[in-house]
Amino acid sequence: MRVTLLGTGDTTGTPTVGCECDTCREARARGVERTRFSVHVENDRTGESLLIDFSPDFRQQFLTHEVPLPDAGLITHVHFDHIDGLGNAYRVFDDLPVHAANETDPKTGQSVAETVASKFDYLDRISVRAQTPFETFRTCGLDVTLVPVEHPPLLCYGLTVEDPETGAKLSLSGDTSYGIPEDSRGVLSDPDLLLAEAIVPASLCQHHPLGGKHFDDEGVPRTFGTKHMTREGALALADDLNAEQTRLVHTAHYYPVEEAFEEPLAVDGEVYEL
Repeated sequence: MRVTLLGTGDTTGTPTVGCECDTCREARARGVERTRFSVHVENDRTGESLLIDFSPDFRQQFLTHEVPLPDAGLITHVHFDHIDGLGNAYRVFDDLPVHAANETDPKTGQSVAETVASKFDYLDRISVRAQTPFETFRTCGLDVTLVPVEHPPLLCYGLTVEDPETGAKLSLSGDTSYGIPEDSRGVLSDPDLLLAEAIVPASLCQHHPLGGKHFDDEGVPRTFGTKHMTREGALALADDLNAEQTRLVHTAHYYPVEEAFEEPLAVDGEVYEL
């Protein structure tokens, strides 16, 4: 399968609108972007493709990158930067199944699937498919499994995408702290490619009102605040999961400019063949 990183930034993206920080200026100078998060997975065998999360930058992403429109979609959680691009389905798709978890979120009183259905009830061209976490389902000829992660106060999910014929495996951490439950880690383990969210380096935890958590043996926080991994946390997760290759995504423009474009931080447009 072919994995294209359409959007690798956090909720404001890089460059951020109206921002003249060193990192945003350097991104402009390099001609690179980190738009809001979205991943395109194409099944070369069937010619079908799956879109993981619908970025508000959907239109720009599909005009910029040479990928086909998806045959199905998946929503990991209901934050703006992962769901609002679904409105772009209007007049673009004849029929688009959209998969999402069926667990009721005590904070919203709805599952992710129910929120998608209610928020986009005007889109008669999409059909929401409620899925049970840890129960593998097939879409676009690929096997997908949603797993709970830790992104308070809302329910959020990581996932795996596996090719049932070749065994190629993609794992996504989802938006999460380092405190991913062990049963979820078991599903995510041993990927050919891990996309791990890493919003900022651990050094910036001192600026968060809640600091950091999930400290390693040297006192380095692997979680920024309560709901996002630091770079160090994401790399530790990659080691925990025995990932063959790792790209850090959902990164913010708060990275110091001398660190913001270093490996393995991803930028939009990267393509991986698994």
